[in-house]
Amino acid sequence: MEDGKSIGIIGMGDMGKMYARRLSDAGWKVNACDLPDKLDSLVDEFRDRPKVEIMPNGHLVSRCSDYIIYSVEAKNIDCVVRTYGPSTKLGAIVGGQTSCKAPEIAAFEKHLPSDVSIVSCHSLHGPGVDPKGQPLVLIKYRASDAAFNFVENILSCLGSKHVYLTHEQHDRITADTQAVTHAAFLSMGAAWMANAQFPWETPRYIGGIENVKMNVTLRIYSNKWHVYAGLAILNPSAQKQIKQYAESVTELFKVMLAGHREELRERIHAARKAVFREDRAKELLLRDEVLDRFSLGELPEKRLKNNHLSLLAMVDCWWKLGIVPYDHMICSTPLFRMWLGITEYLFCNDELLEEVIDTAIDDNTFRADDLEFTFAARDWSSRVSLGSFNGYRDKFEEIQRYFAPRFPEATRLGNEMIKTILEKTKGV
Repeated sequence: MEDGKSIGIIGMGDMGKMYARRLSDAGWKVNACDLPDKLDSLVDEFRDRPKVEIMPNGHLVSRCSDYIIYSVEAKNIDCVVRTYGPSTKLGAIVGGQTSCKAPEIAAFEKHLPSDVSIVSCHSLHGPGVDPKGQPLVLIKYRASDAAFNFVENILSCLGSKHVYLTHEQHDRITADTQAVTHAAFLSMGAAWMANAQFPWETPRYIGGIENVKMNVTLRIYSNKWHVYAGLAILNPSAQKQIKQYAESVTELFKVMLAGHREELRERIHAARKAVFREDRAKELLLRDEVLDRFSLGELPEKRLKNNHLSLLAMVDCWWKLGIVPYDHMICSTPLFRMWLGITEYLFCNDELLEEVIDTAIDDNTFRADDLEFTFAARDWSSRVSLGSFNGYRDKFEEIQRYFAPRFPEATRLGNEMIKTILEKTKGV
Protein backbone atom coordinates (compact mmCIF):
# COMPACT_ATOMS: atom_id res chain seq x y z
CA MET A 1 0.00 0.00 0.00
CA GLU A 2 1.05 3.59 -0.52
CA ASP A 3 2.59 5.37 2.44
CA GLY A 4 0.49 8.08 4.02
CA LYS A 5 -2.65 7.30 2.01
CA SER A 6 -5.93 6.92 3.85
CA ILE A 7 -9.50 5.88 3.10
CA GLY A 8 -12.62 7.74 4.18
CA ILE A 9 -15.99 6.12 4.84
CA ILE A 10 -19.03 8.36 5.20
CA GLY A 11 -21.85 6.26 6.58
CA MET A 12 -21.12 3.55 9.13
CA GLY A 13 -24.07 1.27 8.70
CA ASP A 14 -23.54 -2.48 8.44
CA MET A 15 -21.71 -2.31 5.10
CA GLY A 16 -19.67 0.74 6.11
CA LYS A 17 -18.53 -1.07 9.24
CA MET A 18 -17.67 -4.22 7.28
CA TYR A 19 -15.53 -2.17 4.89
CA ALA A 20 -13.85 -0.34 7.78
CA ARG A 21 -12.91 -3.62 9.46
CA ARG A 22 -11.68 -5.34 6.32
CA LEU A 23 -9.67 -2.35 5.08
CA SER A 24 -8.09 -1.64 8.45
CA ASP A 25 -7.23 -5.33 8.88
CA ALA A 26 -5.35 -5.03 5.59
CA GLY A 27 -3.29 -2.17 7.04
CA TRP A 28 -5.10 0.85 5.61
CA LYS A 29 -5.75 3.96 7.69
CA VAL A 30 -9.53 4.49 7.74
CA ASN A 31 -11.28 7.77 8.61
CA ALA A 32 -14.98 7.24 9.22
CA CYS A 33 -18.12 9.02 10.39
CA ASP A 34 -21.86 8.71 10.69
CA LEU A 35 -24.65 10.85 12.15
CA PRO A 36 -23.58 12.97 15.16
CA ASP A 37 -25.73 10.97 17.60
CA LYS A 38 -23.78 7.81 16.71
CA LEU A 39 -20.35 9.30 17.36
CA ASP A 40 -19.84 8.02 20.91
CA SER A 41 -21.08 4.50 20.20
CA LEU A 42 -18.87 4.23 17.10
CA VAL A 43 -15.83 5.49 18.98
CA ASP A 44 -16.47 2.82 21.60
CA GLU A 45 -17.10 0.07 19.02
CA PHE A 46 -13.84 0.75 17.16
CA ARG A 47 -11.74 1.58 20.20
CA ASP A 48 -9.60 -1.55 19.72
CA ARG A 49 -8.82 -0.69 16.09
CA PRO A 50 -6.14 2.02 16.06
CA LYS A 51 -6.22 2.21 12.25
CA VAL A 52 -9.90 3.28 12.30
CA GLU A 53 -10.43 6.88 13.40
CA ILE A 54 -14.04 7.88 14.03
CA MET A 55 -14.53 11.54 13.17
CA PRO A 56 -17.36 13.93 14.11
CA ASN A 57 -18.54 14.61 10.56
CA GLY A 58 -18.05 14.09 6.83
CA HIS A 59 -16.25 17.40 6.35
CA LEU A 60 -13.31 16.10 8.37
CA VAL A 61 -13.36 12.74 6.62
CA SER A 62 -13.46 14.38 3.17
CA ARG A 63 -10.66 16.84 3.93
CA CYS A 64 -8.06 14.24 4.91
CA SER A 65 -8.87 11.09 2.90
CA ASP A 66 -7.45 10.03 -0.46
CA TYR A 67 -10.34 7.72 -1.39
CA ILE A 68 -13.74 8.53 0.07
CA ILE A 69 -16.56 5.98 -0.02
CA TYR A 70 -20.13 7.20 0.55
CA SER A 71 -21.90 4.26 2.20
CA VAL A 72 -25.32 5.80 2.72
CA GLU A 73 -28.89 5.07 1.68
CA ALA A 74 -29.52 5.72 -2.00
CA LYS A 75 -32.38 8.09 -1.23
CA ASN A 76 -30.04 10.24 0.88
CA ILE A 77 -27.02 10.28 -1.41
CA ASP A 78 -27.70 13.69 -2.99
CA CYS A 79 -28.17 15.40 0.36
CA VAL A 80 -25.07 13.84 1.91
CA VAL A 81 -22.80 14.56 -1.08
CA ARG A 82 -24.16 18.10 -1.30
CA THR A 83 -23.19 18.60 2.35
CA TYR A 84 -19.73 17.02 2.37
CA GLY A 85 -18.66 16.90 -1.29
CA PRO A 86 -17.28 20.48 -1.41
CA SER A 87 -14.87 19.58 1.42
CA THR A 88 -13.24 16.80 -0.62
CA LYS A 89 -9.45 16.81 -0.50
CA LEU A 90 -7.78 18.28 -3.59
CA GLY A 91 -7.21 15.52 -6.16
CA ALA A 92 -8.92 12.82 -4.09
CA ILE A 93 -10.98 9.92 -5.47
CA VAL A 94 -14.64 9.53 -4.51
CA GLY A 95 -17.01 6.57 -4.87
CA GLY A 96 -20.17 5.16 -3.39
CA GLN A 97 -21.60 1.87 -2.21
CA THR A 98 -25.26 2.44 -3.08
CA SER A 99 -27.29 -0.24 -4.85
CA CYS A 100 -28.57 2.23 -7.46
CA LYS A 101 -25.87 4.21 -9.26
CA ALA A 102 -27.90 6.70 -11.31
CA PRO A 103 -28.67 9.04 -8.36
CA GLU A 104 -25.20 8.47 -6.93
CA ILE A 105 -23.36 9.50 -10.10
CA ALA A 106 -25.73 12.45 -10.54
CA ALA A 107 -24.90 13.64 -7.02
CA PHE A 108 -21.16 13.31 -7.65
CA GLU A 109 -21.41 15.22 -10.93
CA LYS A 110 -23.42 17.98 -9.29
CA HIS A 111 -21.62 18.49 -5.99
CA LEU A 112 -17.98 17.35 -6.26
CA PRO A 113 -15.12 19.68 -7.30
CA SER A 114 -13.96 19.16 -10.87
CA ASP A 115 -10.49 18.01 -9.80
CA VAL A 116 -11.95 14.99 -7.97
CA SER A 117 -11.84 11.54 -9.61
CA ILE A 118 -14.88 9.27 -9.44
CA VAL A 119 -14.48 5.50 -9.04
CA SER A 120 -17.52 3.80 -7.58
CA CYS A 121 -18.14 0.27 -6.31
CA HIS A 122 -20.82 -2.11 -5.09
CA SER A 123 -20.33 -5.34 -3.17
CA LEU A 124 -23.12 -7.64 -4.35
CA HIS A 125 -23.79 -9.28 -1.00
CA GLY A 126 -24.90 -8.39 2.49
CA PRO A 127 -22.61 -7.44 5.38
CA GLY A 128 -22.96 -10.88 6.97
CA VAL A 129 -21.52 -12.69 3.94
CA ASP A 130 -17.80 -13.29 3.52
CA PRO A 131 -16.80 -11.06 0.54
CA LYS A 132 -14.19 -13.55 -0.65
CA GLY A 133 -15.16 -14.75 -4.11
CA GLN A 134 -18.29 -12.60 -4.21
CA PRO A 135 -18.87 -10.15 -7.09
CA LEU A 136 -17.57 -6.60 -6.52
CA VAL A 137 -18.60 -4.13 -9.20
CA LEU A 138 -16.04 -1.43 -10.01
CA ILE A 139 -17.13 1.61 -12.00
CA LYS A 140 -14.49 3.86 -13.56
CA TYR A 141 -16.58 6.95 -14.23
CA ARG A 142 -14.13 9.88 -14.17
CA ALA A 143 -10.59 8.81 -13.38
CA SER A 144 -7.13 8.13 -14.76
CA ASP A 145 -5.81 4.59 -14.98
CA ALA A 146 -3.58 5.33 -12.00
CA ALA A 147 -6.51 6.48 -9.86
CA PHE A 148 -8.56 3.43 -10.83
CA ASN A 149 -5.67 1.07 -10.11
CA PHE A 150 -5.24 2.70 -6.70
CA VAL A 151 -8.87 1.97 -5.82
CA GLU A 152 -8.66 -1.55 -7.15
CA ASN A 153 -5.56 -2.15 -5.04
CA ILE A 154 -7.35 -0.88 -1.94
CA LEU A 155 -10.39 -3.09 -2.46
CA SER A 156 -8.38 -6.18 -3.40
CA CYS A 157 -8.10 -6.99 0.30
CA LEU A 158 -11.78 -8.04 0.24
CA GLY A 159 -10.84 -11.03 -1.91
CA SER A 160 -13.88 -10.41 -4.13
CA LYS A 161 -14.27 -11.15 -7.82
CA HIS A 162 -13.97 -7.80 -9.64
CA VAL A 163 -16.59 -7.01 -12.28
CA TYR A 164 -16.09 -3.94 -14.48
CA LEU A 165 -19.25 -2.11 -15.56
CA THR A 166 -20.59 1.32 -16.41
CA HIS A 167 -23.09 2.75 -13.96
CA GLU A 168 -25.90 2.21 -16.50
CA GLN A 169 -24.94 -1.45 -16.91
CA HIS A 170 -24.79 -1.84 -13.15
CA ASP A 171 -28.31 -0.53 -12.62
CA ARG A 172 -29.80 -2.71 -15.33
CA ILE A 173 -28.09 -5.87 -14.09
CA THR A 174 -28.92 -5.27 -10.42
CA ALA A 175 -32.54 -4.74 -11.44
CA ASP A 176 -32.46 -8.02 -13.40
CA THR A 177 -30.89 -10.01 -10.57
CA GLN A 178 -32.25 -8.40 -7.41
CA ALA A 179 -35.43 -6.35 -7.82
CA VAL A 180 -37.91 -9.11 -8.62
CA THR A 181 -36.12 -11.56 -6.34
CA HIS A 182 -36.64 -9.24 -3.39
CA ALA A 183 -40.26 -8.54 -4.40
CA ALA A 184 -41.07 -12.26 -4.40
CA PHE A 185 -39.69 -12.91 -0.93
CA LEU A 186 -41.17 -9.71 0.48
CA SER A 187 -44.56 -10.83 -0.83
CA MET A 188 -44.18 -14.26 0.79
CA GLY A 189 -43.56 -12.69 4.17
CA ALA A 190 -46.54 -10.36 3.76
CA ALA A 191 -48.80 -13.29 2.83
CA TRP A 192 -47.69 -15.41 5.76
CA MET A 193 -48.30 -12.57 8.18
CA ALA A 194 -51.71 -11.82 6.64
CA ASN A 195 -52.71 -15.45 7.26
CA ALA A 196 -51.18 -15.35 10.78
CA GLN A 197 -48.75 -18.12 9.81
CA PHE A 198 -45.31 -19.04 11.01
CA PRO A 199 -44.55 -21.32 8.06
CA TRP A 200 -41.94 -23.45 9.84
CA GLU A 201 -44.78 -24.65 12.10
CA THR A 202 -46.79 -25.91 9.10
CA PRO A 203 -45.73 -29.23 7.49
CA ARG A 204 -46.64 -28.03 4.00
CA TYR A 205 -43.92 -25.35 4.20
CA ILE A 206 -41.06 -27.60 5.33
CA GLY A 207 -38.44 -29.35 3.22
CA GLY A 208 -37.00 -28.93 -0.26
CA ILE A 209 -37.92 -25.75 -2.10
CA GLU A 210 -39.83 -24.49 0.94
CA ASN A 211 -36.62 -24.31 2.99
CA VAL A 212 -35.14 -21.80 0.57
CA LYS A 213 -38.33 -19.74 0.46
CA MET A 214 -38.53 -19.56 4.22
CA ASN A 215 -34.88 -18.96 5.04
CA VAL A 216 -34.40 -16.28 2.41
CA THR A 217 -37.63 -14.49 3.32
CA LEU A 218 -36.55 -14.29 6.95
CA ARG A 219 -33.04 -13.27 5.91
CA ILE A 220 -34.41 -10.33 3.92
CA TYR A 221 -36.73 -9.19 6.71
CA SER A 222 -33.89 -9.38 9.23
CA ASN A 223 -32.05 -6.66 7.30
CA LYS A 224 -32.74 -2.93 7.10
CA TRP A 225 -35.64 -1.83 4.91
CA HIS A 226 -33.66 0.80 2.97
CA VAL A 227 -31.35 -1.88 1.52
CA TYR A 228 -34.26 -3.01 -0.66
CA ALA A 229 -36.28 0.22 -0.97
CA GLY A 230 -33.50 2.19 -2.64
CA LEU A 231 -32.95 -0.38 -5.36
CA ALA A 232 -36.68 -0.85 -5.97
CA ILE A 233 -37.79 2.78 -6.01
CA LEU A 234 -34.83 4.65 -7.49
CA ASN A 235 -33.99 2.22 -10.29
CA PRO A 236 -36.43 2.65 -13.22
CA SER A 237 -35.67 -0.85 -14.53
CA ALA A 238 -36.51 -2.28 -11.13
CA GLN A 239 -39.88 -0.55 -11.01
CA LYS A 240 -40.80 -2.02 -14.39
CA GLN A 241 -39.78 -5.51 -13.34
CA ILE A 242 -41.59 -5.44 -10.01
CA LYS A 243 -44.73 -4.29 -11.83
CA GLN A 244 -44.42 -7.17 -14.30
CA TYR A 245 -43.94 -9.66 -11.46
CA ALA A 246 -47.18 -8.49 -9.82
CA GLU A 247 -48.94 -8.81 -13.18
CA SER A 248 -47.56 -12.34 -13.70
CA VAL A 249 -48.70 -13.41 -10.23
CA THR A 250 -52.18 -11.98 -10.79
CA GLU A 251 -52.66 -13.45 -14.26
CA LEU A 252 -51.46 -16.93 -13.28
CA PHE A 253 -53.63 -16.94 -10.15
CA LYS A 254 -56.71 -16.04 -12.23
CA VAL A 255 -55.99 -18.91 -14.62
CA MET A 256 -55.68 -21.27 -11.64
CA LEU A 257 -58.96 -20.04 -10.16
CA ALA A 258 -60.71 -20.50 -13.51
CA GLY A 259 -59.40 -24.08 -13.76
CA HIS A 260 -57.90 -23.57 -17.23
CA ARG A 261 -55.37 -26.40 -17.13
CA GLU A 262 -54.19 -26.28 -20.75
CA GLU A 263 -53.87 -22.48 -20.76
CA LEU A 264 -51.76 -22.69 -17.60
CA ARG A 265 -49.63 -25.51 -19.01
CA GLU A 266 -49.01 -23.70 -22.32
CA ARG A 267 -48.01 -20.48 -20.57
CA ILE A 268 -45.68 -22.24 -18.13
CA HIS A 269 -43.97 -24.26 -20.86
CA ALA A 270 -43.56 -21.19 -23.08
CA ALA A 271 -41.81 -19.43 -20.19
CA ARG A 272 -39.63 -22.47 -19.51
CA LYS A 273 -38.52 -22.68 -23.13
CA ALA A 274 -37.56 -18.99 -23.15
CA VAL A 275 -35.61 -19.02 -19.87
CA PHE A 276 -34.02 -22.46 -19.47
CA ARG A 277 -31.77 -24.35 -21.85
CA GLU A 278 -32.91 -27.87 -22.74
CA ASP A 279 -29.79 -29.42 -21.19
CA ARG A 280 -30.11 -27.49 -17.93
CA ALA A 281 -31.44 -30.42 -15.87
CA LYS A 282 -28.08 -32.18 -16.21
CA GLU A 283 -26.30 -29.50 -14.17
CA LEU A 284 -28.81 -28.16 -11.65
CA LEU A 285 -27.56 -25.56 -9.19
CA LEU A 286 -29.47 -27.26 -6.37
CA ARG A 287 -30.55 -30.83 -5.64
CA ASP A 288 -32.70 -32.56 -3.02
CA GLU A 289 -29.87 -33.31 -0.61
CA VAL A 290 -28.96 -29.60 -0.51
CA LEU A 291 -32.52 -28.31 -0.33
CA ASP A 292 -33.58 -30.61 2.53
CA ARG A 293 -30.58 -29.89 4.72
CA PHE A 294 -31.57 -26.43 5.93
CA SER A 295 -34.94 -26.71 7.65
CA LEU A 296 -36.40 -24.53 10.43
CA GLY A 297 -38.93 -27.25 11.28
CA GLU A 298 -39.25 -31.03 11.37
CA LEU A 299 -39.27 -32.61 7.92
CA PRO A 300 -42.63 -34.34 7.21
CA GLU A 301 -42.62 -38.04 6.32
CA LYS A 302 -44.08 -37.22 2.92
CA ARG A 303 -43.48 -34.03 0.94
CA LEU A 304 -46.69 -32.07 0.54
CA LYS A 305 -47.65 -30.72 -2.86
CA ASN A 306 -47.58 -26.99 -3.65
CA ASN A 307 -48.46 -25.06 -6.79
CA HIS A 308 -45.45 -22.73 -6.23
CA LEU A 309 -47.19 -19.65 -7.62
CA SER A 310 -44.24 -17.48 -6.60
CA LEU A 311 -41.83 -19.51 -8.75
CA LEU A 312 -44.16 -19.87 -11.71
CA ALA A 313 -44.65 -16.10 -11.69
CA MET A 314 -40.90 -15.48 -11.52
CA VAL A 315 -40.13 -17.41 -14.69
CA ASP A 316 -43.21 -15.93 -16.36
CA CYS A 317 -41.91 -12.47 -15.45
CA TRP A 318 -38.43 -13.21 -16.83
CA TRP A 319 -40.05 -14.46 -20.05
CA LYS A 320 -42.24 -11.39 -20.44
CA LEU A 321 -39.29 -9.06 -19.85
CA GLY A 322 -36.87 -11.00 -22.08
CA ILE A 323 -34.50 -11.72 -19.17
CA VAL A 324 -32.25 -14.79 -19.25
CA PRO A 325 -30.98 -14.96 -15.65
CA TYR A 326 -27.85 -16.96 -16.50
CA ASP A 327 -26.53 -13.98 -18.47
CA HIS A 328 -25.87 -12.15 -15.20
CA MET A 329 -24.39 -14.89 -13.01
CA ILE A 330 -21.10 -12.97 -12.84
CA CYS A 331 -23.01 -10.24 -10.96
CA SER A 332 -25.34 -12.49 -9.01
CA THR A 333 -25.98 -12.13 -5.30
CA PRO A 334 -26.21 -15.18 -3.00
CA LEU A 335 -29.98 -14.64 -2.72
CA PHE A 336 -30.35 -14.57 -6.50
CA ARG A 337 -28.42 -17.80 -6.86
CA MET A 338 -30.70 -19.49 -4.36
CA TRP A 339 -33.79 -18.12 -6.08
CA LEU A 340 -32.56 -19.16 -9.51
CA GLY A 341 -31.59 -22.53 -8.07
CA ILE A 342 -35.11 -23.38 -6.88
CA THR A 343 -36.84 -22.05 -10.00
CA GLU A 344 -34.48 -24.13 -12.11
CA TYR A 345 -35.05 -27.14 -9.84
CA LEU A 346 -38.79 -26.86 -10.50
CA PHE A 347 -38.82 -25.98 -14.20
CA CYS A 348 -36.20 -28.50 -15.27
CA ASN A 349 -38.01 -31.44 -13.65
CA ASP A 350 -40.81 -32.54 -16.01
CA GLU A 351 -42.55 -34.68 -13.40
CA LEU A 352 -42.47 -32.02 -10.71
CA LEU A 353 -43.62 -29.28 -13.08
CA GLU A 354 -46.59 -31.39 -14.17
CA GLU A 355 -47.42 -32.05 -10.52
CA VAL A 356 -47.37 -28.31 -9.86
CA ILE A 357 -49.79 -27.67 -12.74
CA ASP A 358 -52.17 -30.36 -11.47
CA THR A 359 -51.94 -29.01 -7.93
CA ALA A 360 -52.67 -25.49 -9.13
CA ILE A 361 -55.89 -26.62 -10.81
CA ASP A 362 -57.15 -29.45 -8.57
CA ASP A 363 -55.93 -28.69 -5.03
CA ASN A 364 -57.36 -25.81 -2.98
CA THR A 365 -54.93 -26.26 -0.07
CA PHE A 366 -52.95 -23.13 -0.91
CA ARG A 367 -55.79 -20.95 -2.23
CA ALA A 368 -55.86 -18.67 0.85
CA ASP A 369 -52.07 -18.37 0.78
CA ASP A 370 -52.07 -17.62 -2.96
CA LEU A 371 -54.77 -14.99 -2.55
CA GLU A 372 -52.77 -13.14 0.09
CA PHE A 373 -49.60 -13.57 -1.96
CA THR A 374 -51.30 -11.97 -4.96
CA PHE A 375 -52.53 -9.08 -2.82
CA ALA A 376 -49.02 -8.66 -1.39
CA ALA A 377 -47.26 -8.67 -4.77
CA ARG A 378 -49.64 -6.02 -6.07
CA ASP A 379 -49.30 -3.93 -2.92
CA TRP A 380 -45.48 -3.96 -3.01
CA SER A 381 -45.58 -3.00 -6.69
CA SER A 382 -47.97 -0.14 -5.94
CA ARG A 383 -45.77 1.26 -3.16
CA VAL A 384 -42.71 1.08 -5.42
CA SER A 385 -44.52 2.72 -8.36
CA LEU A 386 -45.67 5.56 -6.10
CA GLY A 387 -42.08 6.10 -4.96
CA SER A 388 -43.25 5.88 -1.36
CA PHE A 389 -40.26 5.30 0.91
CA ASN A 390 -42.43 5.79 3.99
CA GLY A 391 -45.04 3.37 2.67
CA TYR A 392 -42.33 0.83 1.88
CA ARG A 393 -40.77 1.22 5.31
CA ASP A 394 -44.06 0.95 7.22
CA LYS A 395 -45.03 -2.31 5.53
CA PHE A 396 -41.53 -3.79 5.77
CA GLU A 397 -41.07 -3.03 9.45
CA GLU A 398 -44.54 -4.31 10.39
CA ILE A 399 -43.71 -7.69 8.84
CA GLN A 400 -40.20 -7.53 10.30
CA ARG A 401 -41.62 -7.27 13.83
CA TYR A 402 -43.88 -10.27 13.19
CA PHE A 403 -41.01 -12.59 12.25
CA ALA A 404 -38.29 -11.12 14.49
CA PRO A 405 -38.18 -13.97 17.07
CA ARG A 406 -36.88 -16.43 14.48
CA PHE A 407 -34.22 -14.24 12.86
CA PRO A 408 -31.18 -15.63 14.75
CA GLU A 409 -31.86 -19.23 13.75
CA ALA A 410 -32.86 -18.28 10.20
CA THR A 411 -29.68 -16.22 9.81
CA ARG A 412 -27.51 -19.12 10.97
CA LEU A 413 -29.19 -21.57 8.60
CA GLY A 414 -29.20 -19.00 5.81
CA ASN A 415 -25.44 -18.47 6.15
CA GLU A 416 -24.83 -22.22 5.96
CA MET A 417 -27.14 -22.48 2.95
CA ILE A 418 -25.40 -19.62 1.16
CA LYS A 419 -21.98 -21.16 1.77
CA THR A 420 -23.13 -24.53 0.42
CA ILE A 421 -24.87 -23.06 -2.61
CA LEU A 422 -21.89 -20.91 -3.51
CA GLU A 423 -19.72 -24.01 -3.45
CA LYS A 424 -22.21 -25.75 -5.72
CA THR A 425 -22.41 -22.86 -8.17
CA LYS A 426 -18.74 -21.92 -8.62
CA GLY A 427 -17.91 -21.42 -12.24
CA VAL A 428 -21.54 -21.33 -13.39
